[in-house]
Amino acid sequence: MRVVPCAVLVLLALGLPACSAPGPAGTAASAAATQDPSPTGSPAPAGDLPAPAQREPAPVSTESAEASARPSSPPPDLHSDPGAVDVVVNKRRPLVPLDYAPTGLRLPEVATAGDTLLRSDTAVAVEEMFAAAEDDGVGLVLLSGYRSFADQESTYAHWVDEYGDAAAADTVSARPGYSEHQTGLAFDIGQADGACSLVLCFRDTAAARWTAEHAADFGFLLRYPLGFHGITGFSAESWHFRYVGRDVSLVMKAAGTRTLEEHLGLPAAPSY
Repeated sequence: MRVVPCAVLVLLALGLPACSAPGPAGTAASAAATQDPSPTGSPAPAGDLPAPAQREPAPVSTESAEASARPSSPPPDLHSDPGAVDVVVNKRRPLVPLDYAPTGLRLPEVATAGDTLLRSDTAVAVEEMFAAAEDDGVGLVLLSGYRSFADQESTYAHWVDEYGDAAAADTVSARPGYSEHQTGLAFDIGQADGACSLVLCFRDTAAARWTAEHAADFGFLLRYPLGFHGITGFSAESWHFRYVGRDVSLVMKAAGTRTLEEHLGLPAAPSY
Protein backbone atom coordinates (compact mmCIF):
# COMPACT_ATOMS: atom_id res chain seq x y z
CA MET A 1 0.00 0.00 0.00
CA ARG A 2 1.23 3.50 -0.85
CA VAL A 3 -0.18 6.18 1.44
CA VAL A 4 -0.49 9.57 -0.24
CA PRO A 5 1.77 11.97 1.69
CA CYS A 6 0.18 15.24 2.73
CA ALA A 7 -2.69 15.27 0.21
CA VAL A 8 -5.58 17.66 0.68
CA LEU A 9 -8.23 15.00 1.24
CA VAL A 10 -11.62 16.04 2.58
CA LEU A 11 -13.18 12.77 3.69
CA LEU A 12 -16.72 11.67 4.26
CA ALA A 13 -15.54 8.80 6.43
CA LEU A 14 -15.07 9.83 10.04
CA GLY A 15 -11.70 9.82 11.71
CA LEU A 16 -9.45 10.15 8.65
CA PRO A 17 -6.91 13.01 8.83
CA ALA A 18 -6.66 15.85 6.36
CA CYS A 19 -3.40 17.45 5.27
CA SER A 20 -1.93 19.60 2.52
CA ALA A 21 -0.21 18.31 -0.61
CA PRO A 22 2.69 19.93 -2.43
CA GLY A 23 2.42 20.59 -6.13
CA PRO A 24 -0.09 22.48 -8.28
CA ALA A 25 -3.75 21.66 -8.31
CA GLY A 26 -5.23 19.98 -11.38
CA THR A 27 -6.37 22.19 -14.25
CA ALA A 28 -10.16 22.45 -14.29
CA ALA A 29 -12.31 22.81 -17.41
CA SER A 30 -15.38 25.01 -17.47
CA ALA A 31 -18.08 23.71 -15.14
CA ALA A 32 -21.26 22.48 -16.82
CA ALA A 33 -24.71 23.66 -15.74
CA THR A 34 -26.21 21.46 -13.03
CA GLN A 35 -29.47 20.63 -11.35
CA ASP A 36 -27.54 19.45 -8.30
CA PRO A 37 -26.43 22.68 -6.59
CA SER A 38 -23.07 22.35 -4.86
CA PRO A 39 -20.39 24.80 -3.74
CA THR A 40 -17.20 24.85 -5.76
CA GLY A 41 -14.89 25.95 -2.98
CA SER A 42 -11.55 24.48 -2.00
CA PRO A 43 -11.22 21.59 0.45
CA ALA A 44 -11.42 22.58 4.10
CA PRO A 45 -8.13 23.04 5.98
CA ALA A 46 -6.85 20.50 8.46
CA GLY A 47 -8.56 20.67 11.83
CA ASP A 48 -12.09 21.09 10.52
CA LEU A 49 -14.84 18.62 11.31
CA PRO A 50 -14.17 15.14 9.91
CA ALA A 51 -17.19 15.49 7.61
CA PRO A 52 -17.04 19.18 6.56
CA ALA A 53 -19.67 20.85 4.43
CA GLN A 54 -18.64 19.79 0.94
CA ARG A 55 -21.80 20.55 -0.99
CA GLU A 56 -25.29 21.91 -0.55
CA PRO A 57 -28.28 19.59 -0.59
CA ALA A 58 -30.45 19.36 -3.68
CA PRO A 59 -33.87 21.01 -3.42
CA VAL A 60 -36.19 19.04 -1.16
CA SER A 61 -39.78 18.74 -2.34
CA THR A 62 -42.73 18.55 0.02
CA GLU A 63 -43.31 14.98 -1.11
CA SER A 64 -39.75 13.88 -0.34
CA ALA A 65 -39.78 15.59 3.05
CA GLU A 66 -42.99 13.82 3.98
CA ALA A 67 -41.75 10.54 2.57
CA SER A 68 -38.62 10.72 4.72
CA ALA A 69 -40.80 10.27 7.78
CA ARG A 70 -42.53 7.17 6.41
CA PRO A 71 -41.09 3.69 7.07
CA SER A 72 -39.61 1.88 4.10
CA SER A 73 -41.39 -1.12 2.68
CA PRO A 74 -39.44 -4.41 2.65
CA PRO A 75 -37.04 -4.72 -0.30
CA PRO A 76 -37.93 -7.08 -3.14
CA ASP A 77 -36.12 -10.40 -3.40
CA LEU A 78 -34.22 -9.59 -6.59
CA HIS A 79 -30.88 -7.80 -6.19
CA SER A 80 -31.25 -7.63 -2.40
CA ASP A 81 -28.59 -10.14 -1.27
CA PRO A 82 -26.06 -7.86 0.50
CA GLY A 83 -23.24 -10.27 -0.29
CA ALA A 84 -23.94 -10.37 -4.03
CA VAL A 85 -22.27 -8.08 -6.55
CA ASP A 86 -25.68 -7.21 -8.04
CA VAL A 87 -27.15 -5.92 -4.78
CA VAL A 88 -28.98 -2.60 -5.14
CA VAL A 89 -28.97 -0.35 -2.09
CA ASN A 90 -30.90 2.89 -2.16
CA LYS A 91 -33.51 4.82 -0.17
CA ARG A 92 -36.20 2.27 -0.97
CA ARG A 93 -33.93 -0.76 -0.63
CA PRO A 94 -32.20 -1.07 2.77
CA LEU A 95 -29.63 -3.71 3.53
CA VAL A 96 -30.98 -6.83 5.22
CA PRO A 97 -29.95 -6.92 7.98
CA LEU A 98 -29.46 -3.19 8.46
CA ASP A 99 -26.17 -3.75 10.27
CA TYR A 100 -24.80 -6.08 7.58
CA ALA A 101 -21.00 -6.33 7.43
CA PRO A 102 -19.22 -7.98 4.47
CA THR A 103 -16.51 -10.60 4.87
CA GLY A 104 -13.14 -10.72 3.14
CA LEU A 105 -12.40 -7.00 3.36
CA ARG A 106 -8.86 -5.95 2.56
CA LEU A 107 -6.74 -2.88 1.93
CA PRO A 108 -6.12 -2.37 -1.80
CA GLU A 109 -2.51 -1.92 -2.94
CA VAL A 110 -3.07 1.61 -4.22
CA ALA A 111 -2.57 5.16 -3.02
CA THR A 112 -5.05 5.63 -0.19
CA ALA A 113 -6.01 8.18 2.42
CA GLY A 114 -5.91 5.68 5.28
CA ASP A 115 -7.03 2.20 6.17
CA THR A 116 -9.61 2.11 3.39
CA LEU A 117 -11.02 -1.41 3.09
CA LEU A 118 -12.94 -2.96 0.20
CA ARG A 119 -14.28 -6.36 -0.72
CA SER A 120 -11.60 -8.51 -2.32
CA ASP A 121 -13.20 -8.50 -5.79
CA THR A 122 -13.60 -4.74 -5.66
CA ALA A 123 -10.05 -4.25 -4.39
CA VAL A 124 -8.59 -6.25 -7.30
CA ALA A 125 -10.53 -4.18 -9.83
CA VAL A 126 -9.49 -0.95 -8.09
CA GLU A 127 -5.85 -1.97 -8.30
CA GLU A 128 -6.22 -2.64 -12.02
CA MET A 129 -7.96 0.68 -12.67
CA PHE A 130 -5.47 2.73 -10.67
CA ALA A 131 -2.55 1.08 -12.50
CA ALA A 132 -4.13 1.86 -15.88
CA ALA A 133 -4.72 5.48 -14.85
CA GLU A 134 -1.09 5.80 -13.77
CA ASP A 135 0.03 4.42 -17.14
CA ASP A 136 -1.98 7.23 -18.74
CA GLY A 137 -0.36 9.82 -16.49
CA VAL A 138 -3.34 10.28 -14.16
CA GLY A 139 -2.83 9.96 -10.42
CA LEU A 140 -5.76 8.57 -8.41
CA VAL A 141 -6.16 8.19 -4.66
CA LEU A 142 -8.70 6.09 -2.78
CA LEU A 143 -10.46 8.35 -0.28
CA SER A 144 -12.98 6.04 1.37
CA GLY A 145 -14.42 2.58 0.97
CA TYR A 146 -16.21 0.34 3.45
CA ARG A 147 -18.10 2.05 6.26
CA SER A 148 -19.70 0.09 9.04
CA PHE A 149 -23.24 0.69 10.23
CA ALA A 150 -21.82 2.63 13.20
CA ASP A 151 -19.59 4.74 10.92
CA GLN A 152 -22.60 5.62 8.78
CA GLU A 153 -24.61 6.53 11.87
CA SER A 154 -21.97 9.11 12.77
CA THR A 155 -21.63 10.42 9.23
CA TYR A 156 -25.37 10.80 8.74
CA ALA A 157 -25.79 12.47 12.16
CA HIS A 158 -23.19 15.04 11.16
CA TRP A 159 -25.10 15.98 8.01
CA VAL A 160 -28.35 16.29 9.95
CA ASP A 161 -26.59 18.69 12.32
CA GLU A 162 -25.00 20.53 9.40
CA TYR A 163 -28.26 21.17 7.54
CA GLY A 164 -30.64 21.25 10.48
CA ASP A 165 -33.03 18.50 9.38
CA ALA A 166 -33.10 15.01 7.94
CA ALA A 167 -34.80 15.98 4.67
CA ALA A 168 -31.84 18.13 3.57
CA ALA A 169 -29.24 15.68 4.90
CA ASP A 170 -30.91 12.89 2.95
CA THR A 171 -29.86 14.46 -0.37
CA VAL A 172 -26.14 14.09 0.39
CA SER A 173 -25.82 11.25 2.90
CA ALA A 174 -27.37 7.81 3.25
CA ARG A 175 -28.97 6.71 6.48
CA PRO A 176 -27.24 3.82 8.25
CA GLY A 177 -28.31 0.56 6.66
CA TYR A 178 -29.01 2.31 3.34
CA SER A 179 -25.45 3.08 2.24
CA GLU A 180 -23.56 1.37 -0.58
CA HIS A 181 -20.37 1.97 1.40
CA GLN A 182 -21.61 -0.59 3.92
CA THR A 183 -21.42 -3.35 1.27
CA GLY A 184 -17.69 -2.91 0.62
CA LEU A 185 -18.49 -2.48 -3.10
CA ALA A 186 -18.48 1.33 -3.19
CA PHE A 187 -15.72 3.88 -2.79
CA ASP A 188 -14.78 7.51 -3.33
CA ILE A 189 -11.77 8.62 -5.34
CA GLY A 190 -9.72 11.79 -5.54
CA GLN A 191 -6.92 13.21 -7.61
CA ALA A 192 -3.46 12.48 -6.22
CA ASP A 193 -2.64 16.17 -5.72
CA GLY A 194 -5.81 16.67 -3.65
CA ALA A 195 -7.48 19.04 -6.11
CA CYS A 196 -11.23 19.49 -5.45
CA SER A 197 -11.53 16.41 -3.25
CA LEU A 198 -15.21 15.53 -2.68
CA VAL A 199 -16.50 18.86 -3.99
CA LEU A 200 -18.31 19.81 -7.18
CA CYS A 201 -15.22 21.01 -9.09
CA PHE A 202 -13.74 17.50 -8.92
CA ARG A 203 -15.76 16.60 -12.03
CA ASP A 204 -13.47 18.90 -14.06
CA THR A 205 -10.20 17.31 -12.91
CA ALA A 206 -8.12 14.90 -14.96
CA ALA A 207 -8.93 12.16 -12.43
CA ALA A 208 -12.68 12.57 -12.83
CA ARG A 209 -12.53 12.78 -16.62
CA TRP A 210 -10.34 9.67 -16.88
CA THR A 211 -12.49 7.55 -14.58
CA ALA A 212 -15.72 8.70 -16.22
CA GLU A 213 -14.34 7.41 -19.52
CA HIS A 214 -12.62 4.22 -18.36
CA ALA A 215 -14.26 3.00 -15.12
CA ALA A 216 -16.66 0.66 -16.93
CA ASP A 217 -13.70 -1.21 -18.44
CA PHE A 218 -12.85 -2.38 -14.93
CA GLY A 219 -16.37 -3.17 -13.76
CA PHE A 220 -17.27 0.15 -12.15
CA LEU A 221 -20.28 2.43 -12.39
CA LEU A 222 -20.40 6.14 -11.59
CA ARG A 223 -23.26 5.64 -9.17
CA TYR A 224 -24.66 9.18 -8.77
CA PRO A 225 -24.40 10.92 -12.16
CA LEU A 226 -25.33 14.52 -12.75
CA GLY A 227 -29.03 15.13 -13.31
CA PHE A 228 -30.25 11.75 -12.05
CA HIS A 229 -30.97 12.56 -8.38
CA GLY A 230 -34.67 11.93 -9.08
CA ILE A 231 -33.75 8.28 -9.63
CA THR A 232 -30.79 7.71 -7.31
CA GLY A 233 -31.98 10.01 -4.52
CA PHE A 234 -28.62 11.77 -4.18
CA SER A 235 -26.95 14.89 -5.55
CA ALA A 236 -24.32 14.24 -8.21
CA GLU A 237 -21.05 12.79 -6.94
CA SER A 238 -18.39 12.51 -9.64
CA TRP A 239 -16.13 10.74 -7.13
CA HIS A 240 -18.43 7.89 -5.99
CA PHE A 241 -18.02 4.60 -7.83
CA ARG A 242 -19.64 1.21 -7.35
CA TYR A 243 -18.32 -2.19 -8.41
CA VAL A 244 -20.89 -4.11 -10.47
CA GLY A 245 -18.61 -6.35 -12.55
CA ARG A 246 -17.60 -5.95 -16.20
CA ASP A 247 -20.63 -7.84 -17.53
CA VAL A 248 -22.94 -5.15 -16.18
CA SER A 249 -20.72 -2.08 -16.52
CA LEU A 250 -19.87 -2.68 -20.19
CA VAL A 251 -23.48 -3.42 -21.15
CA MET A 252 -24.60 -0.20 -19.43
CA LYS A 253 -21.84 1.80 -21.13
CA ALA A 254 -22.76 0.44 -24.56
CA ALA A 255 -26.45 1.18 -24.00
CA GLY A 256 -25.84 4.59 -22.46
CA THR A 257 -27.71 3.60 -19.30
CA ARG A 258 -26.65 5.82 -16.41
CA THR A 259 -28.20 4.29 -13.29
CA LEU A 260 -28.35 0.81 -11.82
CA GLU A 261 -32.06 1.22 -11.17
CA GLU A 262 -32.76 1.81 -14.87
CA HIS A 263 -30.53 -1.05 -15.99
CA LEU A 264 -32.25 -3.56 -13.68
CA GLY A 265 -35.76 -2.20 -14.19
CA LEU A 266 -36.13 -1.16 -10.55
CA PRO A 267 -38.22 1.75 -9.27
CA ALA A 268 -36.62 5.13 -8.74
CA ALA A 269 -35.67 5.92 -5.15
CA PRO A 270 -35.88 9.70 -4.71
CA SER A 271 -36.82 9.44 -1.03
CA TYR A 272 -37.22 7.01 1.83
